[in-house]
Amino acid sequence: MAKCKVSGKRPQHGNNRPWSRKATQRIWQPNVQQFSVFVPELGKNVRLRVSARSMRSIARIGLKEYLRKQGLTLQDVL
Repeated sequence: MAKCKVSGKRPQHGNNRPWSRKATQRIWQPNVQQFSVFVPELGKNVRLRVSARSMRSIARIGLKEYLRKQGLTLQDVL
């Protein structure tokens, strides 16, 4: 099961609905990738499994600021 360590995105479930309207169960997986980011407090790179949306946000504003906005600390993620 794919889960983003930072944003908490998880698989969603629902129904496939073709033209005949016959419902069959399916799952939408989040786009979770391995991401390496430098953490100045630790002085090293840290590898995280994060969603593509979180990767873009972390690259833009930094890991510490993104975690603050999410209400998390560095220890929660590691």
